[in-house]
Order: sequence, then C-alpha cells, then structure tokens
Amino acid sequence: MFSPDDEHERTSLLASSSSSSSTAPRPRPDVASSLRRSTMTSNEIRAIKSRADRLVEDCLDDDDDDSRGALGRADVDYECDDASGGMFARDELGEVGVDHDDGPVSAEDLEMLSRTVAVIWPGLGDAGDRIAEGSTSSSPLSDRVHLSTIRLRDSVRRGGSGRLPRLPSHAEIEKGDGGEEGAKWTSPPPGMVMLPPRVICTLVIAVFVLTLIVAALLLGLGALAAGPPLQPVGEYRILEVQEGDDFWSYYDFYAGKDSAGSNGFITYVSRDVGEREGIIDVVTEVVPERRMIEIYEDGDVRGEVDWMAEDLAFLDQLSRLKAENIGKNASSAAGATKRANEGESTAEERKKVATKDTLRDQDAMSDSPPPRLEPFNPDDDSNNTGISTETFVIISSSPTPEGPRNSIRLEGLRRFNRGLFIIDLRHMPAGCGTWPAFWLTDEANWPVNGEIDIVEGVSYQDTAKTALHATKECLMDDVPEGSKTGSWDTAVGIPNKKTGIPDMTFRYAQNCFVYDPHQWINQGCVATDVKLEGRSLGVPLNANGGGVYALEWDPANRHIRTWVFSPHGRVPSNLRDALRTATNADVETRVAPDTNQWGLPYGYFPIGDGTNCPASHFRNMRLVINLAFCGSVAGNRYFMDCPQQFKKFKTCNEWVASNPDELKEAYWKIRGVYVYERAWERQWS
Repeated sequence: MFSPDDEHERTSLLASSSSSSSTAPRPRPDVASSLRRSTMTSNEIRAIKSRADRLVEDCLDDDDDDSRGALGRADVDYECDDASGGMFARDELGEVGVDHDDGPVSAEDLEMLSRTVAVIWPGLGDAGDRIAEGSTSSSPLSDRVHLSTIRLRDSVRRGGSGRLPRLPSHAEIEKGDGGEEGAKWTSPPPGMVMLPPRVICTLVIAVFVLTLIVAALLLGLGALAAGPPLQPVGEYRILEVQEGDDFWSYYDFYAGKDSAGSNGFITYVSRDVGEREGIIDVVTEVVPERRMIEIYEDGDVRGEVDWMAEDLAFLDQLSRLKAENIGKNASSAAGATKRANEGESTAEERKKVATKDTLRDQDAMSDSPPPRLEPFNPDDDSNNTGISTETFVIISSSPTPEGPRNSIRLEGLRRFNRGLFIIDLRHMPAGCGTWPAFWLTDEANWPVNGEIDIVEGVSYQDTAKTALHATKECLMDDVPEGSKTGSWDTAVGIPNKKTGIPDMTFRYAQNCFVYDPHQWINQGCVATDVKLEGRSLGVPLNANGGGVYALEWDPANRHIRTWVFSPHGRVPSNLRDALRTATNADVETRVAPDTNQWGLPYGYFPIGDGTNCPASHFRNMRLVINLAFCGSVAGNRYFMDCPQQFKKFKTCNEWVASNPDELKEAYWKIRGVYVYERAWERQWS
C-alpha cells in the first residue's frame, strides 16, 4: 500500500521520465567522473564502474544485441531505448530501467539503486545486474523500486552515511561464494518482513518487560498458594528464666577495667573473686506481710483494672493541666505533671480509677470475700511447708586500698534480635556517684548494632528512662499520638562545636544518633516516665519495695516499648501471672504475657518498615547487668547531682574512694530476669 505522498513521488518521477523521451540520445555517461565523487571503497568503485561500463556499452554500441550472455543471466534481457537514451532490463517480473536524462549516473546512485533493488525485491538477484532509477512502465515492481530509491537518496542527502555493506554478485551467489565476508549469502525467503533495528529493539524490550510481569505474577500466585510467610508474631513463649542459683549460668563474668567510653572508677572481678569478697550472693527470704500484695478472685471487679482506660484518663488529665499553663515556662508543665500524679497518689484513689464499675453500690461490694495476701512472685513450695519465700540474686561492690571499687559486670551468653525482657527488682543501686544499668548491647560493634538501656540510674535520679543509641538516620519524630504516657528527655545548652557558646534552644532528645550535634554526646533518644515521675527509679523505687521493668523489642510489629510498675501491687495481673508460672513444668499452665493488657507504655520507639528508624539499627545484642561508679556520666554530673558531697570532695573519684556508708545502698536485689520471644506464625505483613 502506498500513501498519497508515495503516489506523488511516483507520478513526478514518471512525468520526468516521459518528458525526456522526446529528446535525442545522450552521449555515453562519464562513469569514471561520477565515481570520483563517491565515498565508497576503491574495490566497490571498480566493481560498479565495470558493471556500468558494460551495460552502457551494450546499449549505445549495439542496440539490438542481446546482452544476456555477457552478463551471465539467462532470464534477463538488457535493451537500449533509442528514444530516451536510456536502458532497462526486462524479465518475467517486469521492467526496470535506468534513465539518463537527469545527467551522468553517479557511483553513489548506482550503489544505492543496486542495493535497494536487491533488498526490496529478492527475486531481482544480485545488486549489479539490476540497476534501477527510472522505469519505462508503471508496475508494482517499478513503483517499489522508484519509491525506495527516492527515500534512500533523500536519507543520504539529509546526512546519512550512504555506506551500505557490499552485497555479493550474482556470480558469487551461484557459486556459493560468500564474497568478501566469506559467508554464503542468500536472499530472504518470499513473504519475510525485514524490520528496522529500532523496531526490533522495541520488541525485545517489550518481550523482556512482559516476561518480568509474567514472572512476578507467577511468584505472586506461588506465594498465595503457599500461604502467608512465617513471622515472629505469635504469643510470647518463655526463653530464659534467670532465677536463684541458675542466674549466673546465663552470663559471663567480665574481669578487668571499665571500657574507655564509660571510664568508671571500678575494677570488674571474676565470679570467684566476687563470691570470696561477698559482692555476689543468692539469698532466700521469708516474705513479710508488708511485702504481700492483694490477690482477688477471678471475676472480682475490685481486682479488674482497665489499664488502658486508666492511662487514657491520665493523659486527658495531664493535657488539661498543661493547657492551663499555656504561656508559662516548662517548669509549670512539670508542675502539672506532678499534680496529675498527686491526683492519684493514694491507693484508695487509684482503686476508684482502676475499678471498671465505679458506680457499683458499696454494699454490694462488701458482700465479696476479702482479697488474699500473697507474695508477688513466691518460690515454688514443693515441700508444702506453707511458708512463702522468695529467692534473690545480690550484686554489690567492695572498696579497695587503691581507690577504685571492685564490682560486677555480667555479659549475657545469648544474642538477641527481638524479645520481651523483664526484670523483677526489690532494690537497685542508688546514691551519689552510682551508675547501675540493665541493658542490651553489642559492644564489639557499637554503635553500628545499637544499644538499648532498659534500666539506668545515675546518683539520685528518681524517674525511669529508656535510651536508644544508634548510628545515623534513626529518628523518633513519628510516634503515634496517644501511644505512650511518657515524654522525652531534653537537650538544652549544647555547646557549639566551633564557638563553644551553649545553644539554649529547647529540644527533645529524639535523635538516636550518638553524635547528633544538637544533643549531648551519646545521649541518644531518651524516653522518660511521666505517670510515675519521681517514684520509678532509685531511692523512691527502693522505698516502695522495688518494681518490675519490661521492654518489648518487636521489629515485626515495628516498635520498641517500655513499662515500669511500682509497687508490685500495681503490676497487671497478666504480667504477674506470667512471671509466677514461667517455671511451671506443664507448658499448658504457663501464662503468656500479653503486652496489650498492660496499658500504655511510658516509652514508645517506632522502628522498622514505614518508620524513621530502620530495624537494622538494633541487632545481635546481649544482656548486660553492671554496677559502675563515677566515670563519663556519673562523674561528669557529680557537681550537679551531689552538691553536698562536692563541698568536701571535689571529684567523684575522691568521694567513692572515701568509702562512705551511703554506698552500702549501692546493690542490686533481683528476683529474676525473664526473656520471652514471640512464636513464629504465618501471617501477611
């Protein structure tokens, strides 16, 4: 099929040919002169010149001779047209001619025409025997030759190279010789469509893309057929119960000086030295009544605390109190927090908030049996003595003549990438210069693999904090609203690195990067307890008989969360029952901890996909329990935290070396450490 433009080109060419038919025969074309203007190789020029000379000589010198013998083709007649001064070749396919009216036939024209004819119509044979630029008649064959020739010439004139690979001659084809390339050349079979390279590339790319789509669909169908992937999203199952004499078997005792980063004024000692000096021990005590907690029968509304409702009510109250202090400074907000805590300071008031049915008639409640008094987490009374006991692990320190105290650093044997970590304390180290910690770390790859401080106190600090330390790109600015009861530590007065001038801009410590220029060195992102502010750490915690700390490291659910409960009577029943049944021989009787029943955490750290802190920042960590003194934290804060001691001892090290009686309170009394991990279940993300 030809377009209107094609038809216009063919009509114009035929008109030019017919208008020249009345002119006298022209002299023999100067082929040599034409060839000199060619850009072809010398071999190609000689071949075309030779063939052109023979054709022109046959036509001009002997119009009636049959040139088939000279040209070696039995099926082609080359004849001269006396009227037009041109020549043409006739065979069973039609007539193809060369018109000389437009001037000498150039080598470029001959090359383009010969190769065009050979490519467009395979039946025409080799390039030299069928040269076409005009035609004495109109036929489908001549139309195709005309138009293809015109397009090829126009392409060359617009900047094309005009350099096409040399096609083998007819004689070479019949001999089976591949010509200069040495390969046998055959014409494309009839009916084959030869596509341009650009179209071929497009088709290849389309096929490739389609293949990828099909592969993805097959993989998706395969995944659907196989079901959801296995993920650690099931209920929690106990992994380690660290209690009593078995407690030490879960740790290595590090012996030596403190790390350069901490630089504590201590020397860590081995287990043998610790036992010999009496700074580690396991003790069993009868539980006095004052340490008992009230246990209600199942279904008793007095024991059913809606922790979520209580925490939401606390947040609402805190929000209203803070709103009343708009325009006042941060201390007013802190005062609002204290008043919010004071609003539920007594046990009786807490019960009123915690009771689901606060409108129940008091007379109806008086008909319920009184609660039982039981230890929070008693030892197993396998001998049926009827005496309630609890076994504790003691970790403390001892003075030395040299000054630095001997102390203990326990390093866990197991590495973790997730889990629920719980510590039940009756007492923790407190006092000027103390620096105790219960934490997760991979110190050999710090801070690349991160650090999580579950419990950490410095001197007289009285509010629980949880800190995360990591490398760059771990921000906590995307915490869901209403997901926690706590707040963030602050970073104010950071000295400018160049000028040394303190930056008094108020900022929350929400960047976990240990070298964030707008926070204190290694401050990290620090969540602080608000609900129990002033009562959840150190001296006040010990006065309340200790408490329970829990950290949930759950990358599958994209968060790290922390809780503190003190006193033990305020521990959710699910958590209490989980700890009490953790050692049951019958697995079916163990209670799985369910953090969704514990109310809101005070610390919430989004990690993982869809957050601003990839989960890969925290991995391959182990538990560490240690007791340090002074050093890079407690030592640097000594003048602020211990103003009375600072009057007599100008450094923290001098204070500790004096072995004051206050340091007798610097000891851990641990009921147990409990580690859970979620079961693997099939679930879509």
